[in-house]
Amino acid sequence: MRDEAEILIRSGNGGAGACSFRREKYIPEGGPDGGDGGRGGAVAFVADQHMNTLLVFVRKHRWQAEHGQAGGGDHCSGRAGADLDIRVPCGTVIRLKDTGEIIADLTEHGQRVVLAAGGRGGKGNARYKSSVNQTPTKTQPGEQGTTLDLKLELKLIADVGIIGFPNAGKSTLLSRLSMARPKIAPYPFTTLEPQLGVIERGDRTLVLADIPGLIEGAAEGKGLGHQFLRHVERCPVLLHLVDGSEGTAAQLEKRVRTIDRELERFAPDLAAKPQIVVLNKVDTRPALGKVATTLAKRLGREVLCISGVSGQGMDQLTTRLITAVDGDRE
Repeated sequence: MRDEAEILIRSGNGGAGACSFRREKYIPEGGPDGGDGGRGGAVAFVADQHMNTLLVFVRKHRWQAEHGQAGGGDHCSGRAGADLDIRVPCGTVIRLKDTGEIIADLTEHGQRVVLAAGGRGGKGNARYKSSVNQTPTKTQPGEQGTTLDLKLELKLIADVGIIGFPNAGKSTLLSRLSMARPKIAPYPFTTLEPQLGVIERGDRTLVLADIPGLIEGAAEGKGLGHQFLRHVERCPVLLHLVDGSEGTAAQLEKRVRTIDRELERFAPDLAAKPQIVVLNKVDTRPALGKVATTLAKRLGREVLCISGVSGQGMDQLTTRLITAVDGDRE
C-alpha cells in the first residue's frame, strides 16, 4: 500500500487563433476568416471507491492534459483539448507541495474537482475586423495551461480504527471480526501497513482499519505506527486494544495513557474521539474481568474483555461498536 505521492499536473495550452483571408474572386483583399483556437484540456481528480492505494502515482509523476488545436481558415475553430480525469481512492487529500495548503479532499465515490483549468483558445483575425480595419492581421496566441506540483495523501475511510501497542492482537481481532486475513505472527510489528476488514451483522456493516502498532514517541516518528496515524483521523470511533495477559490495572492504565498522549501529540482531535478500551487475551487470564473493572474506574471509561483467539466477548464487542458508530452518526 502506498498512501503518499508527489506528482506534477499540467493542463493543456489553448490553441492559437488563425490569420487567414478568403481567396474568392471579386472579394477585395479576400476578407478575414481566421478561426479561434480551441481551449486546452483541464485536469480534474475523481474519487473512486474501487481504488485503495496511490501506487500508480509513485510510478507515474507527470500528468498532462491535451492541448487545444490552432484555428483554421474559413472560420474554423480549433478542436478543444480533451480533459484529463485522474482517478484517486476515496479519502485522498490533495495539497500544494510547496505550501502544504489543502486544495481538495475527496471523500465520496464519484466526487470530481477541477484543479487545473485548460488554457483559453486565442482569437483568430476574423474577430478583429471593423469598419476601419477591413483586413486585420492581428491574432491572439493561446493561453498557457496551469502547472501544479501536488502532494497526495490517502486517509482511509473506516468506521472504527483499531489502535494499540505492537503485538496486542489487533490483526487477530480483525481476522476474527471480519473476513480480512492479515499476517499474524508472534512478534512485534507484524503489521507493516493498515489493513481493512468489514463486519456484517444483518443489514449493518462496519469498516474496521487495523493500524500498525504504536509505541511511545510515535508522534515524533518512532516505530512504524506514526506513518499511518493519519488513517484514523477520519474514523469516528477508536478501538484501543490492550494486551491483558499480564500486568496490574495500574500498569495497563499506563499503557493506555501512553497511547493517548501520542494521539494528542499527533492531532488533538484524535484524542477527543470516542474510544472503546478492550483488554485482549482473557482466555489466558481468568481474573481479567476484575482487572477490567478496576481499570474502568481508573480511566473513567468503559472497558471490555475479549479473546481474539477463542472468540470470547466478540458478540458484545460488535454490538458495542455498532452502537458507538451509530451514536456518532446521529
